[in-house]
Amino acid sequence: MILITGATGKAGSEVVRAVRERGGRVRAFVRDPEKAHEMFGHGVELAIGDFADAGSVRAALDGVDEVFLSCADDPRRVEWETSAIRAAAAAGVRRIVKLSVATAEPGSPVAFWDWHGRVEQHLRASGVPWVILGASWFMTNLLAAAEQVARTGRLYAPAGEARIAMIDPRDVGAAAGAVLGSAGHDGRSYVVTGPEAVTYPQIAAELSAATAGRVEFVDVSDEAARQGMIEEGLPEFAAEQVVKVFAMLRQGVAERVTATVESLTGAAARDFGAFARDHAHLFAPTGVAAAR
Repeated sequence: MILITGATGKAGSEVVRAVRERGGRVRAFVRDPEKAHEMFGHGVELAIGDFADAGSVRAALDGVDEVFLSCADDPRRVEWETSAIRAAAAAGVRRIVKLSVATAEPGSPVAFWDWHGRVEQHLRASGVPWVILGASWFMTNLLAAAEQVARTGRLYAPAGEARIAMIDPRDVGAAAGAVLGSAGHDGRSYVVTGPEAVTYPQIAAELSAATAGRVEFVDVSDEAARQGMIEEGLPEFAAEQVVKVFAMLRQGVAERVTATVESLTGAAARDFGAFARDHAHLFAPTGVAAAR
């Protein structure tokens, strides 16, 4: 039995699908059972709970062999995930596969990356066999800009010439599915990326081709980006962290490309062009049919 936490998230939902496709038994740890049933049907066992509710975590772990560990970006991530690791150790779980980021590092100026780095440290010292999947920047992060791109034909970001080895969450799910339930991975840290490091001008070009429209990348200052996100309702702390992420991306921290997805799954990772075509309807300008 494999417990998948964060099961209705962008990556977690893909892990559920990948494990099921491989014939694995899944228990999904979710807060919203209706949402889970809509996503997975009624063939997935659900454990209803929340990381903040230690009792629900313990109940979800009953009879579990492996755990896929993932939760939302939240200042309580370190507390939540380290508590879950301790509970898994007490329950006799045989392995924990943690979804992390390729840029995880304790003490990082980016809080999100610091949190992952601290959890990784705890996991390595926990005594439970572990695997870490360090994912690059998700292509789905671009979906937050889809409505604006469709409305204005412009993609705004403080990205400069940053080259980013973006990955489709479907490939993260496939990589995790290949690790869960199979031997030979304990004590390994895998960095999973897309097949190339792309720039935002390249992203705009791919979106233009996919939508049969014209998408222009507009490089903006960090402060303009921060103010724009706050005006759109993003909490100030989160907006500041996103700006810090882009500052680090401009320094080249996400340029590294690996073939890990293919080595684990046997299939090459999707490129951004494929992602753009699959999501073209979200970015397409009003009245313009997405290219097929």
